[in-house]
Amino acid sequence: MSIYLDNAATSHPKPPAVYAAVLAAMQQIGASPGRGGYGAALQASRLLFETREALADFFNCADSSRIVFTHNATEALNTAVRGLLQPGDHVVTTSMEHNSLLRPLFMLQKAGVELSIVPADTEGLVDPQAIRREIRPTTRLVALAHVSNVTGGIQPVAEIAAVARESGALVLLDAAQSAGCLPIDMQALGVDLLAAPGHKGLLGPQGTGLLAVAPHVRLHPLLAGGTGSSSDQDHQPEGFPEGFEAGTHNLPGIAGLRAGIDFLATTGLPAVAEREHGYGSYLREQLAALPGCRLYGPADPQKRVGLLSLTVAGWDASALAFELDREYGIAVRAGLHCAPRAHRTIGSYPGGTLRISPGWFTTTEELEHCCTALATIIQKGNP
Repeated sequence: MSIYLDNAATSHPKPPAVYAAVLAAMQQIGASPGRGGYGAALQASRLLFETREALADFFNCADSSRIVFTHNATEALNTAVRGLLQPGDHVVTTSMEHNSLLRPLFMLQKAGVELSIVPADTEGLVDPQAIRREIRPTTRLVALAHVSNVTGGIQPVAEIAAVARESGALVLLDAAQSAGCLPIDMQALGVDLLAAPGHKGLLGPQGTGLLAVAPHVRLHPLLAGGTGSSSDQDHQPEGFPEGFEAGTHNLPGIAGLRAGIDFLATTGLPAVAEREHGYGSYLREQLAALPGCRLYGPADPQKRVGLLSLTVAGWDASALAFELDREYGIAVRAGLHCAPRAHRTIGSYPGGTLRISPGWFTTTEELEHCCTALATIIQKGNP
């Protein structure tokens, strides 16, 4: 038996239409978008345009040309912060961030960007007033994750964005754990830049991602190279989207991402959110009673998504994950989850936690099997 419960890392399986779209792009199109005027190249460009339109509609981004395709959320976050911040600028972030955001910020700090890290509470949530206290006249950006990849906690983004707006600062939202799991309306939330992977909640293939940029935000490109347009220019164009997509696109991946978006639109995001949230609540209810088990994240179910982190007294989280895999064929994630400051915040550093993250295609029977397996392992005792 093989049970996959690591959807916070990458969703699996994908909808059948995603696999079919990837194959069709490779077999039936083959050409690169923007690299020719013949039929297949135009078909590739059309697919690219239609996917931008679908993503702009999905996130209520005001201009679909400002949907920039990336290879992952990490590239999107780097494009945002390194394309926006200059020495002397100040940026505010939180202690719950993934290294994909923090490491680029620390890199910029070495180059003269000022950085403030606001601590979250022990549930992993940030007080908007704590953000306000860190705002300075030079604050250019407030950058944070919508949902923690460690606790599943949902940050009060609208309230934080309102604080940033008062001072004229921009808001960058890392939607790695929320895109495709929670409704995201950039304009309603007050988000200026949104970074998301294609391969998690959006149900697309690995090697896909996006950065959505509001019309009033000016960025400088991170990479330079061929764009399929403005070929007579020596310097990288800064217009959207071509100036930010140097090199050949991952067209098969983008085709699969489009199919993932279509699946979510047809299924309905509220239905997806409800199912995954229900799975998380079920896990909490079942595992809370295990001896020595500590659950992390917000107690209020309205402030969390379906993923769950836990520790068990006397057990190393990695040993638990190993036993689940070896003895029961259950795939979960253990450790620091590329977010060491988050684990320090919630008190699970340095050992980290065992993270269980169901997805749309998870079944109740699989969750029951996981809970029974954990109970059996703990009862047997640490080897």
